[in-house]
Amino acid sequence: MSNRSLNLDDTLYHYLLGHSLREHPCQTALRAATASHPRARMQIAPEQGQFMALLVKLLGVKRAIEVGVFTGYSALSVALALPADGRLLACDISEEFTALGLPYWREAGVADKIELKLAPALQTLDEHLAKGEAGSYDFAFIDADKVSYDGYYERCLSLLRPGGLVLIDNVLWGGDVARPAQDADTAALQALNAKLHRDERVDLSMLPLADGLTLVRKR
Repeated sequence: MSNRSLNLDDTLYHYLLGHSLREHPCQTALRAATASHPRARMQIAPEQGQFMALLVKLLGVKRAIEVGVFTGYSALSVALALPADGRLLACDISEEFTALGLPYWREAGVADKIELKLAPALQTLDEHLAKGEAGSYDFAFIDADKVSYDGYYERCLSLLRPGGLVLIDNVLWGGDVARPAQDADTAALQALNAKLHRDERVDLSMLPLADGLTLVRKR
């Protein structure tokens, strides 16, 4: 029994993975391929990918959004969990980073589920809103530049149906959000966390998973 979240040391963390993690071979291979990347820390943790996939299945998600793809592990996790007719709108600006994941999407047989848009995500989301797609998505995951998080959140919330779920990554930011902000990223996350806590349009839960993950359910 415990009245607060555990602080996982390496031994307990590896126990967790060893007794929970179930990866598709292409997920394992993509994680290995990304491990040597100079920005490998940008990739989500495997247990977070598995948690996201479980949520996608629990919600019966058919239309999903991802803001910030990096090398594609999170997109692969979501796409594998989608039904055959499910689709993921994946927004990023880096052809270099996303190109690393494309072969693994294809090998896993989910490339046709993922629409990769290489353009500023705010522009892409605004285009889909302009096409009348408000309220037509089930799920969104935000993991991109932190200073734009609020803009991504508002657009994703508009695109989601009532009962849809937004996941927001890095909300604990290595613990920096609990201290006076020394940079724009931390200040942006602090402002969004405070806004979400007051936002009566949603139900939410902030989890100490990986670098902090907030689940936001549109009412």
